[in-house]
Amino acid sequence: MRESVQGGDATPVVLDGARGSNQSGVRAHNERLVLTLIRQVGPLAKAEIARLTGLSAQTVSVIMRGLEADGLLKKGEPVRGKVGQPSVPMNLARDGAYFLGLKVGRRSLDLILTDFRGHVEGRVSVTHRYPSPDNVIAFANESIEKLLGKLSAAQRARVAGLGIAIPFRLHDWAQPLGVAPEDMADWRDRDIAVDIANRWDFPVYLRNDASAACGAELVFGDKNRPRDFLYFFIGFFVGGGMVLDNTLYTGRTGNAAALGSIPIGMEGAKVHQLVDVASLITLEQMVIAAGGQSEMIWSTPQAWQLDDAVLEPWMQRAVDGLAYAILSATCLIDFEAVMIDGWLPEAVRSEIVRRTRERLDEISVAGIDVPEIRPGTIGHDARALGAASLPLSDRFLVDRNAFLKA
Repeated sequence: MRESVQGGDATPVVLDGARGSNQSGVRAHNERLVLTLIRQVGPLAKAEIARLTGLSAQTVSVIMRGLEADGLLKKGEPVRGKVGQPSVPMNLARDGAYFLGLKVGRRSLDLILTDFRGHVEGRVSVTHRYPSPDNVIAFANESIEKLLGKLSAAQRARVAGLGIAIPFRLHDWAQPLGVAPEDMADWRDRDIAVDIANRWDFPVYLRNDASAACGAELVFGDKNRPRDFLYFFIGFFVGGGMVLDNTLYTGRTGNAAALGSIPIGMEGAKVHQLVDVASLITLEQMVIAAGGQSEMIWSTPQAWQLDDAVLEPWMQRAVDGLAYAILSATCLIDFEAVMIDGWLPEAVRSEIVRRTRERLDEISVAGIDVPEIRPGTIGHDARALGAASLPLSDRFLVDRNAFLKA
């Protein structure tokens, strides 16, 4: 059976003969509930888990013993109180499972290997002029081979899947990439998830790259985030995601919260969109126009060496666009907070967040409350980590509301 859906839910590609180990297989609901709770809250003792989930102490004990036997949980140091036996908190075992995340970017590719807690254990990255299906598949297979080669046989058996974060409809983006339409035409009919899944014995998942980045905040981000928030990721094109009641909303086609398309102004018959001012392709064009080299933008954010004469005007236009897009979105949904992240040096991201707050304070819009503006907590790895979170979420977690409402 082959199945691949590029829609709202990251449906795995499952091939005949592919099966996971007991340790990395799909868990029962109550096991998932416990794993989700510990991931969100941190190490917990059995009594605290029973209190938070509403499960009986006996049920929790059985679940915890099973998860510990499967290598997914490990005991921490006993915590002694004033009376009674010391409590023993349980935490996620870092080597309990492993996940692969592939970010397909318009200027670069990244493949990461993470452990059960989301720590990046290995990485392979390349830059390119534009992505083609054949090159992406070759890169993925070679890089997976390289990263898995560093694992022991026991660790390799715990690899639970590969997630892919990719811009949808890549065949429509030849002009911004500066290539001929025929160079991107193969994306119309290729399903790279199926092609990669043919090579490996674990499931492969696929999601829009900006939605995946937002999903990384839900799985690996700040535990104290609000239940509803809007998320911007500044990449080659600015995009984002929308979280409602602790759930990533991707919509019917997977393109909900297409934030780059938000109109931010008009000039005659021409509509200006956020993508026109807050995308890194715009910064790249400005660097080239000033006679500079733009390659360092794409290798790693730490490599940025940009003249203020270029960075400043781009950043100010991006801030203006973000402020108006935030106001427009807030008129529709009363978000508590907005998070801004991206393929950016931390100092640049912090400055964009600060200036966006100031710009929103300057703009007066009657009838709405301006949401809190926060920096994202993941950083430039958000898309790759979001991709890696897809098999983790599908196989080991429940919706965060399952225990918040317990």
